[in-house]
Amino acid sequence: MVNVFFDIGIAIIAATFVGYLARMFKQPIIPAYIIGGLLVGPAGLRLITDIETIKIISEIGIAFLLFVVGLELDLKKLKDIGLVAVFGGSMQIFILFVIGFILGKAGNGFTNLQAAYIGLMIAFSSTMVVIKLLSDKREVDTLHGRIILGILLMEDIFAIFAIAILSSLGELGGSFVVLSIGKAAILLVLAVALSRILFPTIFKIAAKSKEMLFLTSIATCFLFAIFAHSLGFSIAIGAFLAGVLLANLPYNIEIIGRVIPVRDFFATLFFASLGMQFSTTNLGAIILPLAILTVVVILFKPFLIMVINKMFGYGKRESFRSAISLAQTSEFSLIIMAQGLVLGHVSQNMFTLAIILAMVTISATAYFIRYDSKIYFSLSKYLKPFETRESAARELGYPYEAKEYQAILVGYDRIGFNILQKMMDLKKSLLVIDFNPEIIKRLMRMKQPCIYGDVADLEIIERLNLKHTEIIISTAPEARDNFGLIKAFKKKNRKGLIFVTSDSVDDALELYRRGADYVILPHLLGGRHVALLLEQINGDLSKLLGQKTSHIRELLSRKKLGHGVHRKKKR
Repeated sequence: MVNVFFDIGIAIIAATFVGYLARMFKQPIIPAYIIGGLLVGPAGLRLITDIETIKIISEIGIAFLLFVVGLELDLKKLKDIGLVAVFGGSMQIFILFVIGFILGKAGNGFTNLQAAYIGLMIAFSSTMVVIKLLSDKREVDTLHGRIILGILLMEDIFAIFAIAILSSLGELGGSFVVLSIGKAAILLVLAVALSRILFPTIFKIAAKSKEMLFLTSIATCFLFAIFAHSLGFSIAIGAFLAGVLLANLPYNIEIIGRVIPVRDFFATLFFASLGMQFSTTNLGAIILPLAILTVVVILFKPFLIMVINKMFGYGKRESFRSAISLAQTSEFSLIIMAQGLVLGHVSQNMFTLAIILAMVTISATAYFIRYDSKIYFSLSKYLKPFETRESAARELGYPYEAKEYQAILVGYDRIGFNILQKMMDLKKSLLVIDFNPEIIKRLMRMKQPCIYGDVADLEIIERLNLKHTEIIISTAPEARDNFGLIKAFKKKNRKGLIFVTSDSVDDALELYRRGADYVILPHLLGGRHVALLLEQINGDLSKLLGQKTSHIRELLSRKKLGHGVHRKKKR
């Protein structure tokens, strides 16, 4: 028992140390955890050598990872992007699986079961990594962000079914598949019955205490894990199902908030355990398949997603940005391969191949998403085959009149609401540019001229008639995007004013140097507003009540227009 405690402690210390270094150098965190495990495992310093302990750590990590994935799975999000998520995502998974299966059979002489694992390994992309990177860039709610999210949700669903089926297979056979599906149906029926009959009452009582809500949620995870295991499934399947059921409760956000630290702890252990299981023997045997699969994942997979997006009528920009964001293997790929290793379906070499492929492709994705605009513009002339007749309409989002506007507002949903209201009061003609499709739909309902587009896409600015535009106001805080906007606008209209936004004092000074007429720093303006408010009130509570009433009235007005209420929780 003491040895297990020390092994877990060593794994966490190593993963934390390497993860800290990764953060310092702005590198992806998941490969860092794997490297941490590799350093202390049998292939490294040999501080942890007990294979059974490593497998136990891995299995517990998988269970809690999938429990939280289930908690955060929102099937309603598939509705937002419709066909491309359900049918396009399914098509992509099937094609990649078939390619992986063929490569496994042709190049390496794997059995059908092993070739199936190769297909599954390259078929899925990383929900955890991609959503985190998109959230950091505030692009989850963009059109390409929603396409990505829909495809990832479909992949998660397929991955869970794959884990459920493979965990009860010795060989791929029809009778085994039918039996597995039958067991899954029993588990699902029981889960639905409990969620409708018992869970609402139990969790209503438990929610009165934060501790009891947390413990009841964890107990539910263990209950379903044990029951799934008794039916012959892995504990991970039961944990995932528990998460899905709890996701439908009104307390799911509170549960997620409580469980995520536990998830992070066990996720770290899981990825560290993958590094511990890394083997340096026979590395030469996997170099060729590793190179081939890396090309498939980083080059062919994005190409395939772009083709599928074009089939569903999306323009080359959305297609490219969604495709390049999915050019990696998934944590589910690692979970599937780890499960296969435990079950004896795959060899140590295949497992090592999966780990290296994940590390390479996930690391590459961090850079792809960070520099997706630059990559897009550098490759734009080669992407003409992916233009569609509907491309311009989709990229602009709303067919507006190509006339002159006195003012242009870039970004409505940050501080743009008040700016729009003031322009309307001043009777100024205003065009809004935003890359959130929900905002564009709302503005269309308001009959407000608007364009769907990203300020980073200077093609949008080039299409506008800016000769008599008096002012452009950008609420986008990315300095690089505003640099380009200033240059493009001043080139067309030297007399016009341009207001831009920044989160950094250094960036603000650089924006002034490059020609900005005024730089908005929201945190400074917010502090200045509070200071003025305190000065006006000066201890008079009646004045504060008047300000409070006015603020509530403004918030209700925003809510009525749908402003700020469309945001979804981040994963």
